[in-house]
Amino acid sequence: MIVGLAIMAIGFFFYSKFIAEKIYRLDPDFRTPAHELRDDVDFVPTNKFVLWGHHFTSVAGAAPIVGPAIAVIWGWLPAFLWVTLGTVFFAGVHDFGALWASVRNKGKSIGTLTGTVIGNRARNLFLVVIFLLLLMVNAAFAVVISNLLVANPASVIPTWGAIVVALCIGQAIYRFKVPLLWPSIIGVVVLYALIFLGQSFPITLPESVLGFGPKAQWIILLFAYAGIASLLPVWVLLQPRDYINGLQLFVGLGLMYAATLFFAPEIVAPAVNADVPEGTPGIVPLLFVTIACGAISGFHGLVASGTSSKQLDKETDARFVGYFGAIGEGMLALAAIIACTAGFASLGEWQGIYDKFGSGGVVAFVNGGGNILANGLGLDPGLGSTILSVMAILFAATTMDTGLRLQRYVVQEAAEIVGVKPVQKGWLATLVALGTCLALAFGAGGDGSGGMVIWPLFGTTNQLLAGLTLAILSVILIKQRRPVWFTAIPLVFLLVMSVMALLVQLGKFYADQNWLLLGMDIVILVAALWVAMEAIVAMARGAGGDQPATEAGPR
Repeated sequence: MIVGLAIMAIGFFFYSKFIAEKIYRLDPDFRTPAHELRDDVDFVPTNKFVLWGHHFTSVAGAAPIVGPAIAVIWGWLPAFLWVTLGTVFFAGVHDFGALWASVRNKGKSIGTLTGTVIGNRARNLFLVVIFLLLLMVNAAFAVVISNLLVANPASVIPTWGAIVVALCIGQAIYRFKVPLLWPSIIGVVVLYALIFLGQSFPITLPESVLGFGPKAQWIILLFAYAGIASLLPVWVLLQPRDYINGLQLFVGLGLMYAATLFFAPEIVAPAVNADVPEGTPGIVPLLFVTIACGAISGFHGLVASGTSSKQLDKETDARFVGYFGAIGEGMLALAAIIACTAGFASLGEWQGIYDKFGSGGVVAFVNGGGNILANGLGLDPGLGSTILSVMAILFAATTMDTGLRLQRYVVQEAAEIVGVKPVQKGWLATLVALGTCLALAFGAGGDGSGGMVIWPLFGTTNQLLAGLTLAILSVILIKQRRPVWFTAIPLVFLLVMSVMALLVQLGKFYADQNWLLLGMDIVILVAALWVAMEAIVAMARGAGGDQPATEAGPR
């Protein structure tokens, strides 16, 4: 824990400062899109701490818990090294860079920016990959949240109560101009009070409503909420909800780390597991796509360039929002590794949970972390589990409502490209995004769990997207005659590992005769390789002396 946190602290205070000054060259006088294009709906200048809360909780989701909680089956040491070093040298540079590039280009998303930097064909292919990734995230996270709400009814009140708290904070800060300190303190206190209230009044849904069970009911309610939230001005709900959730979640992480410090639990899992269960794939390349969020994630680039860039008050805030946002997610992934390797009484108990690849997940995090909280801080085990369940739910929920807003942007961009003007409207694009998510959720699973059908492709698609985003950044840096190694090395590593993983999965899907995933795998692979080749050509052109195609340079 101490070594991991120290590595991340060094990364933020030293490495990110070098990247900000020497590579991205942030300009405090640059007029950001939040000011230039201000509409108080999507483009809103925002306090950097509030924006960090939005960015951190939006990018975190359930993935930095699920990924490490599965990957420790290979042992805790590989997961630890990938999370800590990946956060510092990969995720921070990627997230920070996507935010910077978007801010320098009028808040364009990374998909649209591809057209400016590389070409329209690459942009169109990139949008396909982005849309599929968002579809996976939104449909699958709805399943994760509904499962947690059903399994832990005590988490229902704090989960939905957080929305009311966020609405009040948004009004207090933006309408009544209340200084940030008191809404922050009161909001966190109320959120934790709601956790205690949830313990006393657990809520369960009816066994059947119109033929839908509790999990399906929650999924429908979650998508209804996400659709409404994605259309509201960001300052009304999205931004204050993410901010106050970020504070609450950081308090939860603090409790987890304090309990680890006081309890000093023994790690019962092996450092490197030489006796993995039968059927477990090789650690290379699967480790690097199983842990995506928490080391590096393409989804972060979508959030950075999709919503965060439109709210950045000063360009110099990009270092705190982008790089420190990645550090926050790395800290969550590190906590997940600790909970899933030191939260069990014995090696035998750990092996009983990790008896096959894919086991563990959120349940191992909640149970293992709950044990550490109980032993380290003396919390009631049920209360500790509820705190961690609410933490996981709020992370996933904030990602889901941001993800649907991003999916709406992609639909609008695609409609603009093909010239379908009606779908360019916000509410209609949102209906299209919702319709595709619900079609997947209920078309591939009658209980709404269809989102999990394509989840096996999430990690590889996510990492491919991160690699392609780094390719865009590399092209920009080459055209600006700036050092490119800091993005190019992570780019090459990610593309190699992701393509290897897609090929491994391709063989598995074919052997299992899973034609849906096989087809999607081929589409994603072809699109990604095509965009990568066009990026290489663009890099060569840029190195040869072509003029910059973007505004990503000093003014």
